Amino acid sequence: MNYKMIVLDMDDTLLRDDHTISEQTKKALMAAQEMGVKVVLASGRPTYAMIDVAKELKLDNYGSYILSFNGAKIINADTKEELFSSTLSPETVHHLYDISQRENVGIQTYIGDSIITETPNPYSDIEAEITGLPLNIIEDFKESVTDPVVKVLMLEDGEKLVHVEKKLQEEMRGQLSVMRSKPYFLEFTENGVTKGSSIEQLIKKIGITKEEVIAVGDSYNDLSMIKFAGLGVAMGNSPDDIKQVADHITDTNMNDGVAKVVEEFLLGVTVL
Repeated sequence: MNYKMIVLDMDDTLLRDDHTISEQTKKALMAAQEMGVKVVLASGRPTYAMIDVAKELKLDNYGSYILSFNGAKIINADTKEELFSSTLSPETVHHLYDISQRENVGIQTYIGDSIITETPNPYSDIEAEITGLPLNIIEDFKESVTDPVVKVLMLEDGEKLVHVEKKLQEEMRGQLSVMRSKPYFLEFTENGVTKGSSIEQLIKKIGITKEEVIAVGDSYNDLSMIKFAGLGVAMGNSPDDIKQVADHITDTNMNDGVAKVVEEFLLGVTVL
């Protein structure tokens, strides 16, 4: 198959555990772009927290794209034009706050280029470290959210959050998209907005078919794009239930799993 686009999750997929890209992976992706393949970043991260990686891979030079906030925004990496944007109303965010109190889990969102939450917790600290965004502890969450936001996160230990996820996926069915990006992050976006749905929008705009797309990810918020793509790839460090739906399983993020996909399916290199 002549693939024309590869869509990559960032954390625990493209990036190693220290949040860097290996030289082998970078070399492979640059070679793919030289061949005309679009390299697209798709992450739960805010756009701001994806720009440095996009610049490192020179996506702007090759006219590629950034899908941020789990697909709630699509940005042209060169022009910074916003091709798609989805938001949650303040009323929806306030309702999610009430649910977080009922379920006794943390909650946070983004205002401007900062993270806001009422109660300090280790998971908000992790998000601040990953994204590089400042974390603001505010007195009243509802009073602080007066305009639409792109997404909301609930935060708690993964053992508890998996049960909250199942409960809220049922409760919010037809109202919001609900998925975990990490064991301790439960993410809420507008109904129907996922990485997979955004890829579908993007390829229609630029004239690529889904059969010409490779999507690589490791977690539950990657499921939609893994299922959608012509070649859906799970990382070797993915949970077993992610691997079960993938067309192909590559190596781990610490062992150049992305590079091996690029080499085998885009560059025609035999991967041992």
